[in-house]
Amino acid sequence: MRWFDRWLKGRDTGVEHDPRLVIYMQHWHAPDQNLENVPGEWRREDSWPPKDAKPSTLFLQSNHGLAETAAQPDSHQLKYVPSVGVEAGFWWGELLSDVRPVDAFSLVYDSVPLLNDVAILGRPHALLKASATAPLADWFVRLSDVAPDGTVTQITGAGINGAQRDSMSEPRDLEPGKVYALDVEMHLTSWVFPKGHRIRVAISNALWPMMLPTPYSMTTSLELDGSDGSRIVLPVVPEHGVAPPAFSPPEPSEERADINSEGFPWPGEWTVERDEARHKTTVHWKGKERAKYPWGQEMDYENLTYEADDAHPETCSVRGEAESVFALKGRTLTWRGHLLVTTDQKNFYYKYTRELLKDGKAIRSKTWEETIARDHQ
Repeated sequence: MRWFDRWLKGRDTGVEHDPRLVIYMQHWHAPDQNLENVPGEWRREDSWPPKDAKPSTLFLQSNHGLAETAAQPDSHQLKYVPSVGVEAGFWWGELLSDVRPVDAFSLVYDSVPLLNDVAILGRPHALLKASATAPLADWFVRLSDVAPDGTVTQITGAGINGAQRDSMSEPRDLEPGKVYALDVEMHLTSWVFPKGHRIRVAISNALWPMMLPTPYSMTTSLELDGSDGSRIVLPVVPEHGVAPPAFSPPEPSEERADINSEGFPWPGEWTVERDEARHKTTVHWKGKERAKYPWGQEMDYENLTYEADDAHPETCSVRGEAESVFALKGRTLTWRGHLLVTTDQKNFYYKYTRELLKDGKAIRSKTWEETIARDHQ
C-alpha cells in the first residue's frame, strides 16, 4: 500500500528509500512436514545477485564425496527406478520429511563435516557430464543438509529433460552412450549449513509423482574427470547480512464472525504402497476443505492415485476424483470431476468427466478425451 500511496496518490511514504530486496535467510531445521516456523533472519540486499556472493565449486568425487579439488577420472552408474521420488515432494518448495528413502535410489555425494557455518543465497547449479543407455532420460538434482545424526533436510533442487539440453522448444533424442554436458539450475533458495553438518548432492533419473516417468528402462552414468567433470556451484554469501528496516506492524483487518473455514486441500495427506514382488508402487493423496457462509456451506474433497511400474516405465497412470458440495437454502449443488491419465511408450491418454448434480440428481455431464504425443517427455 505504501508503494501505491506514494506513486498513485503522491503521499510521501518514504517507500523509494526502502531496500530493493528483503530476503529471509533460512537456518537449519530438522525435516518436518508439520513445521510451523522456519528459523532464520531477514537481511537487506540492494543488488541481485548479492554483491558479496561468491561461487563455490564442489566436485563430485569417486568415493562419493564432495570436495573443492577436481576428481580423478571415474564413472558412476545408476539404474533407473521410475517410482523414486515421493518423499522428495509433489512440487519444489514444500516442507518434507526425511528424504533418505529417495537418496537410497540416487547417486549421493557428501562433503566432509563443515568446519564453519556456510550460507548460500541464490540459485545453485549442478554441472553434470552424463550419459544414458536410452534415447530419453531426465536428471534430477537435490541439495540437502545432513545433520550429525544422519537426518537429511532437503533444501532445493531441479531437473532437466535430457532431450531439452539445448532447447526446450526443439527437443532432440539422446544418443545412447554419448556424454552430454548438462546445466541444472536449481530453484532459488537461502540456507545456512551449520558447522559440523555435511552438504549433500543427490542425483536421480526420476522424481515421481511430481514428474511422470520417462518410458525406457535404462542405466545412466556420471563422469568425474578433472576441472570440467561433474560438479556443483553454490552461491555462497556472508552468514549475516545487513539488517533491513523494521517492518510495519500488520494493519487490523475486519473478520466476519459468520464466515469461517477449516482445512485446505494442499498439502493434504499421502501414503505410499510398494509391491516389491511385482515392482509396482502406488501413491494415494487426499485433501479436503470446509467453509461456512451466511448463505450456506461449501465442502471440497480431492483425491489422487498414482501408479508406477518399475519393470515397465512406459505404463503409469493418474486417477483423480474431486467433489465440491454447496449446501444452499432450499437446494444442494454438487460438482464432480473424474480424471484418468494413462501412458504408453508413445502417448499420454487423457480423459476427464465433469458432472453437475442438484439435490443428488444429475443435471449435466461432459467428457473430454485426448491422445497427446509424448514428444520427448
